[in-house]
Amino acid sequence: MILSELLSAIEPLEVLGRTDKEIKGLHFDSRQIGEGYMFVAQVGTAVDGHTFISSCVEKGAAAIVLSKREYMAEKTQMDKAPCPKDTTYILVENTDKALGLLASKWFGEPSKSLTLVGVTGTNGKTTIATLLYKLVRALGHKAGLLSTVVNYIEDEAVAATHTTPDAIELNGLLRRMVDAGCRYAFMEVSSHAIAQERIAGLDFDGALFTNLTRDHIDYHKTFDNYRDTKKRLFDGLKKSAFAVTNKDDKNGLVMTQNCKATVHTYSVRSLADYKAQILEEGFEGMMLSMNGKEVFVPLVGRFNVSNLLCIYGAALCLGFDELDVLRVLSTLKPVNGRFETIQSNKGWTAIVDYAHTPDAVENVIQTIREILGRDKGQRKLITVVGCGGNRDKGKRPMMAQIAKKGSDQLILTSDNPRDEDPKDILKDMTDGLTADELKSTLVIEDRASAIQTACTLAQKGDVILVAGKGHEDYQIVKGVKHHFDDHEEVRKYAN
Repeated sequence: MILSELLSAIEPLEVLGRTDKEIKGLHFDSRQIGEGYMFVAQVGTAVDGHTFISSCVEKGAAAIVLSKREYMAEKTQMDKAPCPKDTTYILVENTDKALGLLASKWFGEPSKSLTLVGVTGTNGKTTIATLLYKLVRALGHKAGLLSTVVNYIEDEAVAATHTTPDAIELNGLLRRMVDAGCRYAFMEVSSHAIAQERIAGLDFDGALFTNLTRDHIDYHKTFDNYRDTKKRLFDGLKKSAFAVTNKDDKNGLVMTQNCKATVHTYSVRSLADYKAQILEEGFEGMMLSMNGKEVFVPLVGRFNVSNLLCIYGAALCLGFDELDVLRVLSTLKPVNGRFETIQSNKGWTAIVDYAHTPDAVENVIQTIREILGRDKGQRKLITVVGCGGNRDKGKRPMMAQIAKKGSDQLILTSDNPRDEDPKDILKDMTDGLTADELKSTLVIEDRASAIQTACTLAQKGDVILVAGKGHEDYQIVKGVKHHFDDHEEVRKYAN
């Protein structure tokens, strides 16, 4: 692509050098830069890309996009070198945003050729995006998915490394969806992706809000910042788009304030455009009344009623027939690691769930309690839970408190310690418990041993909740990635 055409996607503050040259590639990683490439220098959390400008020029970069004016001097210095470099420098206000806009342009603005729906919130994003993707395909349409668990281009699985990929990977995947004939695309939109402008340049036709609870405070610093970052997805919607928001969450209507799109609401507690109530519930699923029509769904829990209402509302906003939508909803299975049940031959049930926030843990425990009945001591709930390392430390004592309150037996263990010492993480969790609570709590650092202990303690009729990792099939311990799958560990003792 000719540089001048590529630059039409942004509004540079200053351009030094020719713009009639051909650009052969685009990247933000200096290691990926080759001759004729454009390098976008981002100011990362750990490394400042501007410090790699000289090496990119030496590699033959045709253009440099930067946000620090002092680095413009690099061009003058390079032009005086024995082998002058013909590099064009483009100064912009924000290189993160510029990268999103440039990536969209580079790949031919693929989001404009798709009906693109973004899902944001703390919990439920994966379930909603994945089941919408499955629903639309079941209705006979080609679709793509961008999610925490796995990305899909029609039925081709593409490994997922982040909830929302970087701008180049993201637009590349959307381009492949368009080339594969996809009409729809559903994507999880994380707060990090919004803050880091990874979705800049995308043309959203719809946005869905699930809920907002404490998470990622280590990154956003305050809950208000976290909330306002999520809101930016709705602030950027066009007038012809739709927004579907959770009226039961106190931030649901905050998200759609000043939103230009058509706003729809869903609720299990109050008047809304889309309503539902549980008529019957068991570990195998729920019978629901959804806008007055009965439907059995193979999912469990009030949080999943909200998720299903969001899916139902989004599908209707997309123009699908209501009865067709309800028919397909009755066939959709839980997403990997989201309230997945494993039945033991010994009579106990294990539930593997990704719950890794205080609110998510509380919701899952509440759901299990409602199915078991409120009386403790008859059918016990044994909870195995930990907290991830290098993440929000403030939620650790809260998660321990919530898990202890709702469980008959609590086992605290490692989750994904990353670079932290698991003992330090467990100390933060046990700080949330009283001395008496600690006496009846098991602390088993090794997760495999913790799951084995839970399975050994379980009697006929009991339920084991293994929370925190869900779909993840690894643990990172002291920076080293090891294979570990909660499902596999539970199944060792289920027969």
